[in-house]
Amino acid sequence: MSPPIEAPRSAARRWWIYQRERFPLAAHGPLIAAFSFSAVSFSALLRGATPAPMAVVSAFVSALIFFLQLRIADEFKDIDEDRRFRPYRPVPRGLVSLRELGILGAIGALVQLGVALIYHPPLVGLLFATWAYLALMSHEFFIRDWLKARPLTYLWSHMLIMPLVDLYATASDWLPTAGSAPSGLFWFLVASFFNGVVIELGRKIRAPEDEETGVETYTVLWGRRRAVGAWLLALALSMGSACLAAVEIHFVAPMVIVAVVFWSLSAIIGAHFLRRPVPGLGKRFELASAAWTLALYGSLGVAPLLWRS
Repeated sequence: MSPPIEAPRSAARRWWIYQRERFPLAAHGPLIAAFSFSAVSFSALLRGATPAPMAVVSAFVSALIFFLQLRIADEFKDIDEDRRFRPYRPVPRGLVSLRELGILGAIGALVQLGVALIYHPPLVGLLFATWAYLALMSHEFFIRDWLKARPLTYLWSHMLIMPLVDLYATASDWLPTAGSAPSGLFWFLVASFFNGVVIELGRKIRAPEDEETGVETYTVLWGRRRAVGAWLLALALSMGSACLAAVEIHFVAPMVIVAVVFWSLSAIIGAHFLRRPVPGLGKRFELASAAWTLALYGSLGVAPLLWRS
């Protein structure tokens, strides 16, 4: 059956609907703001300084566009499955076209390039490196079938984009000021990687009644118990890495407290889901992942910066 064709709308209305459905700024904006501000602040804290306003702007604008480009890349690589199993999505139903999305992604890249050149031209090298990895991801590293048969490898290979974006965001601080990454940045990037895994797992854990044909959720691939266990493990690894990062900025006690509270609440969510996987309950994993993201980056950027000031 052919997908329904979207009725003609104004361009502004079409893009508003697209962002609401596929890249909701009201939800993603605060997370990306926390992500980028924390990256710049953590780098500045390692140097014993405060972040420059332009560094914060550069990191946020570039990170927002990186995540938009990731969404656009997904639209391209998933188009065949979307047309077959998810005709209600914006591209299959004709709300926007892949060509329009490609143009939007290119405009975003020009904005990123312009910001880098205006703020600090050496950032362009890291920008191209991140684009290169994103391009490889968009083509599934040219081994799509091999990766699809290995969900865990697929997961970690795609999540490596997170520390790359984070490295670029931190570079908005350390590259113009010090010229090289400060000592102690490693565990922050590791925490970012595992946090990406937490978010990815959390959005693909669903109750049996919420599963969709053709959608490879982790509850389908691994079963509920293993999927929840993997999410809790990724959460623990993200928290452990965050605590080690907090050691570098002498903020470990508050980070440990936040981590223990969040992991305990998350374990309760997991246990409840395994006991009674009622429809809609899987959404709690996605919400908990978003809450942990805010707590993680708030505890490594905003809170210690305010504490020192």
